[in-house]
Parts: sequence; structure tokens; C-alpha cells
Amino acid sequence: MPDPLALLAVLAAAAAGLCAWRHWHHRSYWLIVGYPLTALSVLSAWRKVAHGCGLTKKRQRFWFTTVPSLVASTGVVRVKRKFQRIGVDTKPFMWPPLPTRYGWRVTLHTLEGQIPADYAEAAERLAHSWGVHAVRVTSPRPGRVVLAATIRDPLIKIDPSPAPGDLLKVTVGRLETGGPWTIDFRTVPHWLNAGATQSGKSNLANALLIGLAPQPVALVGFDLKGGVEFTPYAPRLSALATIRAECGDLLNDLVALMNDRMGVCRMASARNIWQLPPAMRPTPIVVLVDELAELYLMADKSEKDEIAHTSTALLRVAQLGRAFGIYLFCCGQRIGSDLGPGVTALRAQCSGRICHRVNDPETATMTLGDLDPAALVSARAIPAETPGVAIVASSDGQWYRARSFCVTEQAAEHAARTYADLAPAWTDIMTAQPQDTHAS
Repeated sequence: MPDPLALLAVLAAAAAGLCAWRHWHHRSYWLIVGYPLTALSVLSAWRKVAHGCGLTKKRQRFWFTTVPSLVASTGVVRVKRKFQRIGVDTKPFMWPPLPTRYGWRVTLHTLEGQIPADYAEAAERLAHSWGVHAVRVTSPRPGRVVLAATIRDPLIKIDPSPAPGDLLKVTVGRLETGGPWTIDFRTVPHWLNAGATQSGKSNLANALLIGLAPQPVALVGFDLKGGVEFTPYAPRLSALATIRAECGDLLNDLVALMNDRMGVCRMASARNIWQLPPAMRPTPIVVLVDELAELYLMADKSEKDEIAHTSTALLRVAQLGRAFGIYLFCCGQRIGSDLGPGVTALRAQCSGRICHRVNDPETATMTLGDLDPAALVSARAIPAETPGVAIVASSDGQWYRARSFCVTEQAAEHAARTYADLAPAWTDIMTAQPQDTHAS
């Protein structure tokens, strides 16, 4: 008979080893130990979980039932079996769960009358039933729903910023699914970034600047905070406007440049600059706008014409600039419809939406309200203790919680000085005219 103390010592050593394994190399522990146990638990308890979350349906099935008959003279109740149709709770068919880096995902076959929204409404109940951090719902095709469960929040700790990616594509953080948060101007040309003070809005702009600095693009800054935000990055900027009058002049240059590129594309029978030969292709321009509301605020009626002109020029750039290599990234603390119809029209052209923690519901509604009501609720729930966390409208049509990399002002200033030689002069951009292809 084994010694009980020795057995307890072995069990304690095994438990300590598992805890150490889980702590020091969670990924291998999850794949070898955690995932198999979780998969068996999810499959075995799926009927009860589906019923508790309201995802089952009543179906008629033939079933043997027991019906008490008359009491015999001996006092024993005789039971008669009967084959009849009864209502049975049917659960959605579940495929075996597949492991992911931060949890697992599973595919379900929806029942008749069900849509993905039914599962999205039950996502929070599913998360509590399974004891996971969150459950995301997607639908790859009709009749199928994919539930992605994350065991722990991947946004608590963010890795350092990765190396720069493709042209006009920057990885600025991580999504709640564990995947990279990427801003790709070729796919989503214009972005609206809202957030209160200390919410991570400026940190995101720093991460974007570090990613764009080594790329062959021109960066243009509109800093309506007197230049205190973008002036340290001036070595990498081709142009910088710090007051509304300068912004108006710079927008006039962008509209004129857009018209010139429009003529070049027309002569070359190209729909956009990316269809031009590489030798003719002009330099892409990324316009960074800080404190967007300052472009629309009016102290008295004397500023009305100036604001109208600025608003119209910025809207023209947003409407037509994508095809001609001009992209917008607009930031602001307060973005509301009370700023005028120009802001609403600009918002409609910015398909990329980022909402950090905000101080008023109007800004969150202005940024995310026309996408998904659930995204609006999630944006209002961002705590102040998690700077950098935001709700992002992705290019796949979904919205996600995300968090940007922590990028200090010193790191952004160092990148601006390091790649200062890649900043084309604004006069060179305005005077550079590709040769007419038809002339040759």
C-alpha cells in the first residue's frame, strides 16, 4: 500500500509543475492540457448551455412514454408504455471546438428561424456559462455561426510595435481576438478617430506616424492646438498648418493637387494613381488632422465664410482624394452634429471609425452610432484605467475592441528625425508633374 504522505507529495509536485507550466509557457499548456479538457466540457454541457441561453427549439419527436394504468388488485400500479409524439428541446448542432491563441472557436448549425443576431444577443450569457472573457459571433455563410471565445483579455498586455508593413499599411495595435490591428489606407482610405483627453488618441497617432515614417509617403499635418502636437514631428512632415487660415491655404493646395492628378489619370486612361505606371505615379499623401472641431467652431459671424470654405475643401478631399492618393486621418475630442452639417458630411466619407473613451454620448453616437448599437454600448463602457482601448470598425464589416501599442512622444520624435530625408518638400510635390503619356 503506497504511503499517503508520499502520494500527497507527488500530487502537490504535479500541481505545482502544472501551475508553473501554465504561467511560464501558457501557449503550450493550453494546447496540450487546457484545450482538450475545455473541448470535452463544452461538448458535454452544450445541451444545458443552449437551453439556458434560449438557443433551443421545440420539435415534435416520436417517443416512448409511460402512462400509469389501473391499480391491480394486489395494489401494484401497472405502467403501460405508449409510443406518441411529444415536444423535445433540440439544440443547435455543434462541431468540435478548435483551439486559438487566446481561446477556442466552434461552428454551429443554426436551427430553423434562427439568425446570427440571436446568437449575438446571447453572447454575454454564453461567456458567463462557459466562464470565458468574451464570446464573439460571426457568420461565414447562411446557416452557420462561428462562436469565438477568448479565455483572457488579450488587451491587458500589448507587445512592442512590430516592424513597418506594406505601403500605406501600419499595424498600430492588437484586436480583442488576438489578431493585429492594422490601418490600411489602400483598403479604408479615410479614418475618424475620436477620444477624450488621456484616452489614447494621441498615442494612436504616434503609432501611425512611426509606421508611416519609413515609407515613401508624404505626411501633412493640421494641428489646431497651436502646433504643440505635430511640431516635434516637423522633420518628417512635408507641410504643417497650425491656424485655421493656414489650414485653408493648405487645403486649397490639396484640392489643386487633386485636380492635377485627376487630369494625369484622365490622360493615361487610369481610374486612380495606382493604375499609372510606376514612373508616373505621384507620391501618396496622408493628411493628419488634430482637433477637428477647431476647423468648424465659430466665434462670430465674421468667421462664417472662412469656416464654410475650409469645410467644403476638406469634404472635397474626402470625397475625391482616395483615387488620387490623398488619405485622411482626422482626430478630435468632441465630434458632434452641433458643429454643423460639414462634420456630418465628412463623417459619412470616413468609413474607418475609431472611438476611444469619450466624455459625452453624442461623440460616441457620431462616431459609431450608424454602425452597430452594440458597438456604441461597448464604447461607452471603456474605463479610464485602460488608455489606448478603443472600438474599431474593421474592413471586414465587423467591430472590435482594440488597443494601440504604447508609443511615447520621444519614440515618435526619434522616428521623425531618423526618416527626415524621406520627407518630400511641399513645393516639390506641388510642382512635380508627370509627363503626358499621349505626347510620347
